Amino acid sequence: MHTHTVSGLATSCTCQGPLWIFLLTCLLSIRLSAAEVDSARSVSSTETSDFDVQGEYVGEVDWEGQLVPSGLQLIAGGDGRFTLVSYRGGLPGAGWDREAKRSIEAARSGDRLELTGGGVVVVSDQTLDGFDAQGGHTGQLKKVHRESPTLGLPAPPHATVLFAGESAEAFVEGQLDADGWLLPGVMSREEFQDCRLHVEFQTPFMPAARGQARGNSGVYLQGRYEVQILDSFGLDGLDNECGAIYGNTPPNVNMAFPPQSWQTYDIEFTAPRFDNQGAKTADARLTVRHNGVPIHQQIAVSGPTRASKRPEGPEPGPLYLQDHGNPVRFRNVWIVRQDLGL
Repeated sequence: MHTHTVSGLATSCTCQGPLWIFLLTCLLSIRLSAAEVDSARSVSSTETSDFDVQGEYVGEVDWEGQLVPSGLQLIAGGDGRFTLVSYRGGLPGAGWDREAKRSIEAARSGDRLELTGGGVVVVSDQTLDGFDAQGGHTGQLKKVHRESPTLGLPAPPHATVLFAGESAEAFVEGQLDADGWLLPGVMSREEFQDCRLHVEFQTPFMPAARGQARGNSGVYLQGRYEVQILDSFGLDGLDNECGAIYGNTPPNVNMAFPPQSWQTYDIEFTAPRFDNQGAKTADARLTVRHNGVPIHQQIAVSGPTRASKRPEGPEPGPLYLQDHGNPVRFRNVWIVRQDLGL
């Protein structure tokens, strides 16, 4: 039997093994908080409560005599179902050691989340209070709301501003939603070679959806090379998930924030090179920061990714923001032309 301390609270728990097992087997029952609900969401009352509970939590646990920071991502799965993903060291991009990670399913019963295999936690005032099977208090984890350090980054004077909130005229058939955000399915009128792109996006809350049906879109450089957009909060970070160069390279860490958070991509794009006869001499390359964290560094892309709008060639190409049938939204989109030395 180990004695654990979470945020200064010592408890005994018959849990053997590392910290993530303690987090998932000793934390038991959840009281749903009355957090503000965005009036723009049209979801059921159960899903609204699930939206309030989902998110990211951090704390510290005394495991085998050492205080170990830990992170927890709580993902809503619809109809009161959740997945809890714990990370030793902290959250992805904020302390996680990139080694220890475990997940467990849970179902809500009234004001409780019942974990697979037994177990219980209580959410009140943005805090997870845990209890063991005997009712002993096992500690606390605090909810956090992370924000990208490049959120709202202003365009430099020499940038081409594609969308700043007033007009979608920089895009062919560009349209705005009722809140003034840019809708997907648009292609820029201007075309680019080497460039630096800043784009902010928001994935919808679709708790019952799974995989590619959950907040799907994409950012296509030159209409050819896609950096995937998806609600991949808490997932493994595969080559078809958020941050991936689609079908080519997965992100080195999954930096997806919870759905309906505004997120950022900052992308450095080097176009492929061709000789005077039109033969390619160098692949396109991408460096990507997702929510301020490097996830790709000079990754070569041998050809257009899936669902690209144009074949590969020496000509410049537009920025394409894909419509995949989900209500993804965009804002603060601008490009700096690197090929002009700016």
